Formats: sequence, C-alpha cells, structure tokens
Amino acid sequence: METVKNLKQVNILKYFLVIVLSSVLLAISAKLKIPFYPVPMTMQTFVVLLIGACFGWKLGGTIITFYLLEGIVGLPVFSGTPEKGSGIAYFVGPTMGYLLGFVIAAMFCGVLKFNKNIIFNFFKLVLSVSIIYFLGVLWLGTLIGWDKPIIDLGVTPFLLAELFKMALLTIIVTLFNDKLSVLKRWM
Repeated sequence: METVKNLKQVNILKYFLVIVLSSVLLAISAKLKIPFYPVPMTMQTFVVLLIGACFGWKLGGTIITFYLLEGIVGLPVFSGTPEKGSGIAYFVGPTMGYLLGFVIAAMFCGVLKFNKNIIFNFFKLVLSVSIIYFLGVLWLGTLIGWDKPIIDLGVTPFLLAELFKMALLTIIVTLFNDKLSVLKRWM
C-alpha cells in the first residue's frame, strides 16, 4: 500500500515538473525574437506543436493551458509582455485567438501519429499550425472588424517563418518518431 502511494506521488511530481518546465520553454520561445522578414519570428508555434507531439493531447493541452493561465494572472510569459501590457487585458487583445489556438493545435498534434514518412509528417504539422492561424484570424476579425485585410495582417507576414519552423519540426518528428511514441506512453 505504501508503494502505491509513493508511486502516485512520483507520478504527480513527474507531471508537475513536465508541465512547469514545458511552460517555461514556451515562455522562452515567446521572448526569443529571430530577425525574419517582414515580421520577427518567435518559436512559439514550433514549441506548441513539439509539446503536443512529445506529450500527447491530454498533457499537451494541460501544458498550454497552464502557460495561458500564467499569462492571464500577469506573469510576463506572452510575446508582447510586459511592454504591451499583461494579464487578462493582454490576453483578450488581438492575439487571444492565436493563444487559444495553441491549446487546440497542441491537442490535435498530440493525437496524430508521426512516422518515417516526411511528407505526411509535414502536412500533419501544417494542418496543426493552421488551427492556430484559423482561430487567430477569427478573433482578429471579430476584434478589429472584417472590413480590414485580416489575412494580410494576421497570416501573410508569418507564412515564410512558419514554413521554416514546420520544416524543422518535420525533420525532428521524422527522425525521432519512435522516441516520441515512447515518451507519450511513459507520460
């Protein structure tokens, strides 16, 4: 009986550490700006999908939700914080759709099975990241008005950077797909 209790405590600690360390990695990826034309690139979408691919839909969704809650309570974990505001005021701003898309995209990516087929893996990741942009555009259009060039503002500037990130992530999930499935089972 004592062994079962100890095992449960170890599992809780394992999950807690994975959630906290992954949310820290996501916060760091939001702050690292890589010069890219026409808009600087962060590695957030890369890390969001990597979390989903590594930990599966349940834990991936939990990690991203924890990250969002950190930002909502005022921790400067989002890309534009603290210089563009923080907390719930920042969260409900123009990027809210993208941020909520992180959760759905990580969960969707976590359900997918990656294999040695680099082409299929690439399209699975593009579909996953498209969820982020779809929800981002929906919110952006609702917030600033559909009479504005929403796609030009919320998608087009990021396409080249996303292509690069999805290509890099495709290589990683293709090379390490057997290790990802082991990691999902371990969690």
